[in-house]
Amino acid sequence: MDDVSILGVATLSKKFGGVTAVLDVSLDVPRGSIVSIIGPNGAGKTSLLNMISGFYKPDTGRVILEGRDITQKKPSDIAALGVARTFQNIALFSGLTVLDNLMLGRHVRMKSGVLSSVIYWGMAQKEDIAHREACEEIIDFLKLQDLRKQPTAALAYGLRKRVELGRALAVEPKVLLLDEPMGGMNQDEKEDMARFVLDVNQERGVTVVLIEHDMGVVMDISNRVIVLDRGRRIAAGTPDEVQRDPAVIQAYLGTARSEERA
Repeated sequence: MDDVSILGVATLSKKFGGVTAVLDVSLDVPRGSIVSIIGPNGAGKTSLLNMISGFYKPDTGRVILEGRDITQKKPSDIAALGVARTFQNIALFSGLTVLDNLMLGRHVRMKSGVLSSVIYWGMAQKEDIAHREACEEIIDFLKLQDLRKQPTAALAYGLRKRVELGRALAVEPKVLLLDEPMGGMNQDEKEDMARFVLDVNQERGVTVVLIEHDMGVVMDISNRVIVLDRGRRIAAGTPDEVQRDPAVIQAYLGTARSEERA
């Protein structure tokens, strides 16, 4: 793993009215790593991802991608620079097929617009074929071959989550932001998704930033863990270091263990 940072966050803060969602959070994401962001509900995890991906503009602070300040860029521009994400609530087009949903993820890579498609039909057709081939490769990678023509509304929950991962991969990301990719899954589905996340990282060389509540998954697949509580970063380190941190035990891991004993 290359220790050079591909993504940096410097003193990001965001308020909604009188509520502080994120306060002076800084972190570095090494290229080629899997970094998990954990914390109790309301800790500011999703708000942080929304600022990195451009859906929220921070009140203060900066987001740096490969040395470039992307803080004020639009989500589509950030995606074109190589940052893709999935959402906590599945955001697929349910009436479209698996393949068509992945093709939508290719839009930031498409050079021929509507007008050029009319004027230079042959060129646009060649581009469409190339994008379909890229999507078919992702379908094979995620083992969705038999479902490519199925409307996503007809798929089981875990498979829809996998399609959403595929749509993010269709962007050809350098950095992949995953917001609870295993939320709502059964144990078998979680294990499948964890393997796909590892494969995306190891085989495709994509840096992953992951929000996840399943501590077993986080500790198994992460190189580094960042802990948020009430909008602040309270700990950062390897999974072993974070597990032993008294502040983390108090704010998150300790709470989870107390609930398990109850």
